[in-house]
Amino acid sequence: MPPPAADRIVTEIAAVGEQTRLVAQRYEGIFAALRDALTDSLARAATPADGARAVMATADAVANAIATHLPNQPRRDCRAGCDACCHLYVMVPPGTAEAIAEHLIARLDDRPLTALKSELRKAAAAADALADPSTLRHPCPLLAPDGTCTIYEVRPLTCRSFTSTSAAACRSLVFDRNSPVSAIPQNPSQFRVYVEATKALEQAALSRGLSADQQGLATALLAALGEPDERQATTQA
Repeated sequence: MPPPAADRIVTEIAAVGEQTRLVAQRYEGIFAALRDALTDSLARAATPADGARAVMATADAVANAIATHLPNQPRRDCRAGCDACCHLYVMVPPGTAEAIAEHLIARLDDRPLTALKSELRKAAAAADALADPSTLRHPCPLLAPDGTCTIYEVRPLTCRSFTSTSAAACRSLVFDRNSPVSAIPQNPSQFRVYVEATKALEQAALSRGLSADQQGLATALLAALGEPDERQATTQA
């Protein structure tokens, strides 16, 4: 038995422990509800691109709510024009490239679209030249000269999930070959939201009888824009 002076403290700890357990259950319930919402949106989507846009919107709403309402969220140093992460290799799940392609076709004339395809081919070739494409450091072809994203409304889930508490650490990781920085810690809750969104798109592709494999952004976007895969053409020749 605890001494009488400790009784109130022990009782309070037990109460807080029970409340913490209940909060943890409700927190996990957020992600269960998110999975259900994503599945429902994708089941009603007419095309993979529609599904990707619906998933992006749902994931953003949930991530923003977490940032706004949950306490002790990590400080973010991300700003418009802070583009170090836009030099990293990005993989996209099914439907994403199609959504981006539709966005581009609706907004670009033939000349800028042709120029973009040329830059996409360069980026795809740079990734193909590496045994491990994740080590690629190459500016995203969709990055504007001022460091902003030209497709921000339909940017990939990976880009949406990336957060950093230090822009300087990001610059060091990306641009300094001798950097002591080996990774950028992510906001766990926000990152989990976009992982769930990615899994939902992969599962939706499987349910449609399509490949669930992720692809590099440049390669996937070239295909969605109707460009032939030059690697396959070379192999077949």
